[in-house]
Amino acid sequence: MEIERKFLVKHLPEGLEDYPSCHLRQGYLNVDPVVRVRQEGDEYTLTYKSSGMLAREEYNLPLTQEAFEHMIDKCDGIVIAKRRYRIPFRYKMIELDVFEREFEGLLLAEIEFDSIKEAEEMEVPAWFGTEVTYDPQYHNNALSAMTPEEAAALAAKGDPDDGEE
Repeated sequence: MEIERKFLVKHLPEGLEDYPSCHLRQGYLNVDPVVRVRQEGDEYTLTYKSSGMLAREEYNLPLTQEAFEHMIDKCDGIVIAKRRYRIPFRYKMIELDVFEREFEGLLLAEIEFDSIKEAEEMEVPAWFGTEVTYDPQYHNNALSAMTPEEAAALAAKGDPDDGEE
């Protein structure tokens, strides 16, 4: 079970370059249910995700690079590229995605939880902006289905809370 909250980001945290990061590339073979292929550094996975916003089933299977390259060519829509930073926060890990290419300028942060109660009670860092956990347009499978023009418009929109502290 995957339980996560997702947020737009007001501004990048200080010292971002000091946190570990890797480049991700992912595409979608199906969006409902989600069937995704992802390259994260030199690791490759096929993922199935059930429907849901805050909580949903998730299964990951390892792939070879050859299998990934074969399947990524079969994906519909935009192949998403981003740099993911892993930032410790209290007893959790924030995954900060800095999107590239069609979504350059889009910044999303996610935190995974062990329970729905924990997710609902967690206070988030000040650099987080609007919560988009329940906004389906910010799920990566929905991003992949956008036209390049829609992607650019969403990335340019930023966070409506931007500038508030």
